[in-house]
Amino acid sequence: MSEKTPSTKADIISGLHFHHNAFLALIENLDQSVFEFSWNGKWTPGQQLEHITKSVKPVAMALRVPRFFLKYKFGVTNRPSRTYDELVARYHKALEGLTAAAPKEFSPLSVTFNERNKKFLAFKKAVKSLAKVAAKCTDKELDFYVVPHPLMGRVTLREILFFTIYHVQHHHKITEEIISHHK
Repeated sequence: MSEKTPSTKADIISGLHFHHNAFLALIENLDQSVFEFSWNGKWTPGQQLEHITKSVKPVAMALRVPRFFLKYKFGVTNRPSRTYDELVARYHKALEGLTAAAPKEFSPLSVTFNERNKKFLAFKKAVKSLAKVAAKCTDKELDFYVVPHPLMGRVTLREILFFTIYHVQHHHKITEEIISHHK
């Protein structure tokens, strides 16, 4: 997969792998000065990595819990799932007027260069786990059950997977910008 807009479950799984691997490739070979560099108040590349890992883990967990629990806790949808582009537009609308600040549970602490290999392994494990559990979901489940998103409210499982693909691309661009300002 490359820049194809995801729609099917196969597209989603491919997109999860492709975009998370591209993000990891961007920061895997950074030297210490770049890995720990912050520009314009942005998180360092290491912190960007930690943020994405922290964001992926609860999505995988949500896909693992018994469906009756999701239904009990969050209900079910009363509408069709949004497309990838519709979901991204909804996310941008939710961001309007906000100062970009991730919820505390998704905000990284400092990440040192010495921790990078441990952080890379945790990232790879989280993404692999998410892709594996997403592959087990049926299309009906992806479009029926909902989970909460901190800014957008309840979204379908398909939509949270779309968001996860978009989210890593968003942080990839931020990280590229940070790297470009390192001297």
